[in-house]
Amino acid sequence: MNLLEEIQTKIKRKNQILLTQDSAFLADLRDLIELENHKTLILWALEFAEESVKILVDRYPNEHRFELAVHLVRDWAEGKVKMDVAKHAILQVHAFTKEITSLEDKALCHAIGQACSVVHTRKHALGFPIYDLTAIIRHYGLPKCEEFLVNRKQHYIDRIYYWSEHYTDENYQWADFLLKR
Repeated sequence: MNLLEEIQTKIKRKNQILLTQDSAFLADLRDLIELENHKTLILWALEFAEESVKILVDRYPNEHRFELAVHLVRDWAEGKVKMDVAKHAILQVHAFTKEITSLEDKALCHAIGQACSVVHTRKHALGFPIYDLTAIIRHYGLPKCEEFLVNRKQHYIDRIYYWSEHYTDENYQWADFLLKR
């Protein structure tokens, strides 16, 4: 089954998430994520979370949960706040999806939540692309989305390589629990 057929099947089933971890389309990205170190994935995920935050802030200018979550998660990664504080902020971003109707925006909210959760465990790293790509599909529709999906996935890969080479360049103060990994 090709990418568009996979997506069409999910749409027909009325699935909220239009790609999965097992998607053949994501195989190269999934393999790269599995090889990468946790700190690289955190910086990568938070960079993309901030992109999504900008989109949602433009659409919901009076909503501040997105920005707060990313800010608190950065603080958590630096050891400035405890996990419970960041977790609550992440859950508030997910909760916002119940207040809106746009499937695209719901996917972006979940993408932010997944990206922020990478600090807890690297297993969430593929969650951001799954939701972000779902938002792109919702935005452009089929079949127009295919080129955007291919380009976006390549951008994820390029940025992982960037952060892999530069994560030590940042004057980032990692929390003790991240220094042990």
